[in-house]
Amino acid sequence: MTVLRIEEGGVGAAALDVKGLSVAYKSGMFKPAKRVVHELSFSVQPGEVVGFLGPNGAGKSTTIKAIMGFVLPEAGDVTVFGLPAGTPEAKARIGYLPEVALYYPFLTPLETLRLYGKLQGLGGKALETESLELLRRVGLEGREKQQLRTFSKGMQQRLGIAQALLGKPSLLVLDEVSSGVDPIGRRHLRELLGEVRQQGTTIFFSSHELDEVAQLCDRVILIYGGHVVDEHSMDAHLRSGIGSPLETYFVETMEQAAQKAA
Repeated sequence: MTVLRIEEGGVGAAALDVKGLSVAYKSGMFKPAKRVVHELSFSVQPGEVVGFLGPNGAGKSTTIKAIMGFVLPEAGDVTVFGLPAGTPEAKARIGYLPEVALYYPFLTPLETLRLYGKLQGLGGKALETESLELLRRVGLEGREKQQLRTFSKGMQQRLGIAQALLGKPSLLVLDEVSSGVDPIGRRHLRELLGEVRQQGTTIFFSSHELDEVAQLCDRVILIYGGHVVDEHSMDAHLRSGIGSPLETYFVETMEQAAQKAA
């Protein structure tokens, strides 16, 4: 049997590999740390689109913060294309949209993308061209020079998606990707992420919009109480039929997890 040796950051590495991840938060000087993520293990392969699902407070955002290197794990390892999570090399491979994205209100969308692009080491005419194209693709064409203080939450979310796509990242990590986006915007977002997927970009995202998940994902990972409780490929059983099969599967799995935790 031939064994493929995976070099750090090399060909053959998982786009995202989480092994035994545990994260705890201190709630006070004299109180013990509260663990919110418990020995999570899962992987995402290059080119996959994976939905990360769970109820509020399940540990989704904390897991994503650990992937980005924003919180230090109590235990476990996370790698991005074989690179340790949180390192500059790993972050350079990721386009990231947080659950709550805050932007300077007196900048315009174009100025905001220029700023984020320069922080990534981009610049010149190439950055200007890419920024304008991304604003067009997220539906902000004609608003490039409008101050963000006049933008709705949904419009700011569209800008956040454009920011995440700057520099053509290998992996997109999106936390509640369609938060605040209206139905028309969600449809445009699905189309855009479908295009990005066709280009070979790996996508890992959390969302409460299960129709969106069903249309975009190859696979879903379900989390409850900081534990991975199930994984399922998005086969025909979950993609079609009467009564939203994905919603039924999600609700039943969460109810079973809650009963076990009680």
